Amino acid sequence: MILGLIIAFVLGTAAGIFTGLFPGVHINIVAAGLLASIEYFSGVEVIVLAVFVVAMAITHTFIDFIPSVFLGAPEEDSFLAVLPGHQLLREGRGYEAIIVTLYGGIIALPVILLFSIVFVFFLPGVYDFVRVLIPYILIFGSVYLILAEDEWIISGIVFIFAGFLGMFVFSLPVKEPLLPLLSGLFGVSGLVVSLKSRVKIPKQNVGGWRSVRMGRKEFWRATLSGAIAAPLCSFLPGIGSGHAAVIGSELNGSTQKDQKSFLFLVGMIGTVIMALSFVTVYAINRTRSGAAVAVSELLGEMSLNHLMLIIFVVIVSGIVAFFAGIQLARFFSHWIDLVDYRKLSVLIIFLLFAVNLALSNWLGILVLVTSSALGIFCIGSGVRRIQLMGVLLVPTILYYLV
Repeated sequence: MILGLIIAFVLGTAAGIFTGLFPGVHINIVAAGLLASIEYFSGVEVIVLAVFVVAMAITHTFIDFIPSVFLGAPEEDSFLAVLPGHQLLREGRGYEAIIVTLYGGIIALPVILLFSIVFVFFLPGVYDFVRVLIPYILIFGSVYLILAEDEWIISGIVFIFAGFLGMFVFSLPVKEPLLPLLSGLFGVSGLVVSLKSRVKIPKQNVGGWRSVRMGRKEFWRATLSGAIAAPLCSFLPGIGSGHAAVIGSELNGSTQKDQKSFLFLVGMIGTVIMALSFVTVYAINRTRSGAAVAVSELLGEMSLNHLMLIIFVVIVSGIVAFFAGIQLARFFSHWIDLVDYRKLSVLIIFLLFAVNLALSNWLGILVLVTSSALGIFCIGSGVRRIQLMGVLLVPTILYYLV
């Protein structure tokens, strides 16, 4: 049994590195594939399979910033260029950007321990009260984020269009609908915009990871903001890491121009929300991520012993992923300036279409093209791409209201 758990942990960590590095290959795809082929693992304890999923999911949250920073930086007049990771990349500081997100991920681990206890004892009672307010909380949050934009009318249009797209797609027989939706909105769209410019990535500065520092005041403000925003968003449906990052940055008093603080916050929030999604399964029997769905279906009713093992795996996989992320960031930093960025972008677009064609259907390709067009419009309009999350928020709000 112990040997099986160790093997599952190692394989899960390796799978998380793979999914984190390759755009379009999400942990939800692997988790869904595992559930679909569960009969082939009839001789394996379900807790072993659950450990694989947890290790993969947590590792993914550390590693997926690497392709986000190194594989999506258009010229200054594009919306993506204002993202802190891309700004630092263009200054030859892409390695530094990744290290700061890894710092956020490692600081998330003690926050996860604290809020796991809080969730177990208090979330059931809180959720019973909040449940009837969920659609109104989502509406308020959505309106606030729209009005916070300088171009709030265009922001609202993008949000509504995304919402209609989500409602339409979820009503069609699209296989794995989230894959083409999210691949187009947040993947292909940015890469297509980057093709319009002749990006030349400068040689990256790579030093020791310990030399990357944040100010003490910025560190504690970002940590406190993340510790408030991430748990708050971790049990609400339709709310993800992007919304928590925006809420956290508002609490922190920082903007995306405050590069290190924002990157630290985003790195922290992604790991906290993923880990607490497993605790939420135990506390209120609700799933808020694809990985949590897989764990819930594998274990059935999660016991306290299961939860304790899962939290242990979260902590250990987070530590392993932190050091793996450092080495991968160093590797990418050394070769990224030697790559023809336009050819690389074309290759990734081709891979995203290939993955969607293999795992979805012809309707999925149509969804991919449509969502990519909406993503390009959003980028060109200069509004924050968080508005594209209307694709999930609008159907969720209507589900709870109707």
